[in-house]
Amino acid sequence: MPASTKNKPIIEVSHLSKEYVIGVEKTYKTLSECATNLMRHPLTTLKDTIKPKNTFWALKDINFAVDHGEVIGIIGRNGAGKSTLLKVLARITHPTEGKVYLRGHVGSLLEVGTGFHPELTGRENIYFNGSILGMKKKEIDDKFDEIVKFSGVEKYLDTPVKRYSSGMNVRLAFSVAAHLDPEVLLVDEVLAVGDAEFQKKCLGKMKDVSKTGRTIIFVSHDMNAIRNLCQRTIWLKDGKIHRSGDVYEITSAYLKDSLYAKTLSDIPTLIDALPPDSSIKFLNIQVIQSNLPTNTILNGEPFEIIINYLVLQRTIGLRIFFDLYDERENLIIRTYHDDGAEAIQITEIGEYCSILTVPANILAHRNYEVCIGAVIFNNRCCTGAPGEGVRIPIHVESSNSINKGYPENAHQYRPLLQPIIPWKTKQCKANIS
Repeated sequence: MPASTKNKPIIEVSHLSKEYVIGVEKTYKTLSECATNLMRHPLTTLKDTIKPKNTFWALKDINFAVDHGEVIGIIGRNGAGKSTLLKVLARITHPTEGKVYLRGHVGSLLEVGTGFHPELTGRENIYFNGSILGMKKKEIDDKFDEIVKFSGVEKYLDTPVKRYSSGMNVRLAFSVAAHLDPEVLLVDEVLAVGDAEFQKKCLGKMKDVSKTGRTIIFVSHDMNAIRNLCQRTIWLKDGKIHRSGDVYEITSAYLKDSLYAKTLSDIPTLIDALPPDSSIKFLNIQVIQSNLPTNTILNGEPFEIIINYLVLQRTIGLRIFFDLYDERENLIIRTYHDDGAEAIQITEIGEYCSILTVPANILAHRNYEVCIGAVIFNNRCCTGAPGEGVRIPIHVESSNSINKGYPENAHQYRPLLQPIIPWKTKQCKANIS
């Protein structure tokens, strides 16, 4: 890299905007037809030319810079503009307004099998994709064995990738992008396609890549992955940068804004926002203590989560889950409605009500988040990405002053869970003065 560019950011985005046209069907005319129409109906033709289009701005006035070796997380709800931003950075699409300065080779993993030719084998696509990324054959030769080993598709290396599963495509595509030393690596949520073991492997590889001084732009809905990998986070909202800065601060604010029911009255709205699923539809979720709906819980009494839902078709392995998170998004408890069953359950069509009782004296005096959702065993999550569902904040109060924690008002010294566990105390010797 020239010395003149080393002191400049590797990525600079200045007043970037991207506009798309909605639902406009293009019709094409010959030059003579256009000229004839203009002479016969000049006003109509002019009006059609300047008629406002039905458009929307996927990105609007985006400004940021990324230094060499930084790992930046991009977060936001679906439709916020995250993937569009990566496509502009990868030069797959052009901006409508503004400029992007890239001072280095870019490797991108934006969609399953991006840059692969379906008729070529896995072996051939490693070279094909590597050349697209700007790598020389010798560079690919040097890394070839490492790429294949990481991808785990050795047995199918000489099979056309059109016969690969989506997971195999992701494995090979990520492995090529991560091992061929691009100075900038763009990674979209595509890693969610892989299994949990491979996702963990990919995150480990990206950590290793970042330690070599390469730059990573990482888009994900997984806040734990963002927090574990990234040094800074940009939160996109409605095509604009809503906030940016410290990873934990921005991801916490995003979760509270996007996923939580701020009050109990928000729960129906969040249920309606769940992705449609062919097997289940949630109807209502309630947090009940002492027969009243509440999200302020006394830890000295049990409370219930009541979940009403419709099963739309006969389903094998349907499981309703309850997750409990602490304020730092650590998963404290996970339980399913069929825990303890000796075999996979079959659920017939109909309306159901599942009730979970959280015992008294389990939770400590602090804030938590409850997440309710559904999965189909060994198949899919019905309510979004794994672990996603309707999230409800709860605040737990101690039932007596003794158990409020020590020192008083020092929240960081309080435990996450606070079960009452039996103790025995006896006097061994009388006090001798």
